[in-house]
Amino acid sequence: MDKLLIRGGRRLHGDVTISGAKNAALPELCAALLTAEPVTLRNVPRLQDVNTTLKLLRNMGVSAERSEALPDQVVLDAGALDKPEAPYDLVKTMRASILVLGPLLARFGQATVSLPGGCAIGSRPVDQHIKGLQAMGAEIQVEHGYIVAKAKRLRGARITTDMVTVTGTENLLMAATLAEGETVLENAAQEPEIPDLAEMLIGMGARIEGHGTSRIRIQGVERLHGVAHDIIPDRIECGTFLCAVAAAGGDVVLKRARADHLDAVIEKLREAGAVIEAGGDSIRVKGNGRLKAVSFRTSEYPAFPTDMQAQFMALNCVADGTAKVTETIFENRFMHVNELVRLGARIEVDGHTAVVQGVERLSGATVMATDLRASASLVIAGLVAEGETRVDRIYHLDRGYDQMEAKLRGIGADIERTKA
Repeated sequence: MDKLLIRGGRRLHGDVTISGAKNAALPELCAALLTAEPVTLRNVPRLQDVNTTLKLLRNMGVSAERSEALPDQVVLDAGALDKPEAPYDLVKTMRASILVLGPLLARFGQATVSLPGGCAIGSRPVDQHIKGLQAMGAEIQVEHGYIVAKAKRLRGARITTDMVTVTGTENLLMAATLAEGETVLENAAQEPEIPDLAEMLIGMGARIEGHGTSRIRIQGVERLHGVAHDIIPDRIECGTFLCAVAAAGGDVVLKRARADHLDAVIEKLREAGAVIEAGGDSIRVKGNGRLKAVSFRTSEYPAFPTDMQAQFMALNCVADGTAKVTETIFENRFMHVNELVRLGARIEVDGHTAVVQGVERLSGATVMATDLRASASLVIAGLVAEGETRVDRIYHLDRGYDQMEAKLRGIGADIERTKA
C-alpha cells in the first residue's frame, strides 16, 4: 500500500497549476447519460474517483475514452447504453455514484441504482434525491439495497429540499432538464460546481435560470444534444495549496485558479497573516513567519467550506494563539485530530467544536489518513513538522488530488511516494 514520506521544514517557491474540479467532473460525467450524442469534457482531473465513475459508465454500455494525446480530455458517448443499472460493487466505493439516478430515469424512464455504502465522515442520506424524483412523478421502491425507479416521463414540480444538498441539487437539476413542464428547485445548493454543471447542460440545449442561487428554474425539453465543456478549476485543491504555502512559508503562484470561488478561505488566510494577491486566473500566496490562529465555522457555500476544515486546522496547529473550529456539516469530520495530535498538535474536541492551541513546531511521526481531506491536512502538517512524517492510506488522497506529491515537489517540498 502506498505511503507518503515527507521531510518537513522546507519553504515552498514556484508555481502550481490547479487541476479540474473533482466535484464538478463527477456530475458532469454523469450528465453525459442525458444524451445519445457524444460529450467532450476538458480539464478532467486524473483521480481515482473519476476512474471509478468512468468504470461505472462503461459498465452500463457508455463509451468513455480518455485521450492519450490530451490526458485531461474525456469523450463520452451514451448512445449505445443498454443497461441503466449501477451495481453495488461499483457504487459502494464512491457515494457520488448516486448521480446516475436522475439522468438515467429522465432519459430512459427507469433506473436501478444501488444505495451508497457508509461514509467515513458521516451520514449523507439520499432521501432528498428520492423525494424530489417522486415529486416529479417517479415511482420508486427500495428493494434488496437498490433504488428501483420508473417514470414514463418525469413531470415538472416545485421541490423544496429539507436541507441544502449538493448532490441532491445536481441529481434533480439533471433530471428536470428532460421533464415535462417547469421544475423549480428551492433551497438549492449554490456551490460553484452547480452553475458549472448548469452551464454544461445549457450547452446541451437545457433551459435553466437561477443557477448559482438558492432557487433554480428549469423548463424541460424533449431531448438534449452533445457538447464540449471545460470543467472549472478545483477550488478545494487550490485552497489546500494556499494553506500549505501559508503554513510552510514561501512564495507560490497558483495558475488556473479561481479566487472568486474561495472568498471565505482567502479572507481567513489573510486574517491569519498570509499575503494573497489574486488577479485573472492566478493567485499568489506568500507566507513569511508564524501565522496567527484564526477561528472559523463551516457552512454551506459561500461560507467556509467543510472540505477545507481539516487543512486550515493543520495551519492553526502551528499558528500563534488559540482557535475554535466548529464543524456544522458532517458529524464525524474530526477524525484527523488524533493523527495531528500524534505530530505534537494540541487539540481538544467537544462535540462539533475543536479548540486548537498553536505550538511552535510539530515533530514527524507515522500517521494514518482516514478520509480525503484528512489526508491533505496530514500532508500540510508533515510539510511543517521537524523530521520525517509518513502518511499511510494515501489512497484517500488519490481520490481527490491530481498528482499532489509531484506538484509539491515542483515547488520545493521534500516528499515522495513509497511502497514500504
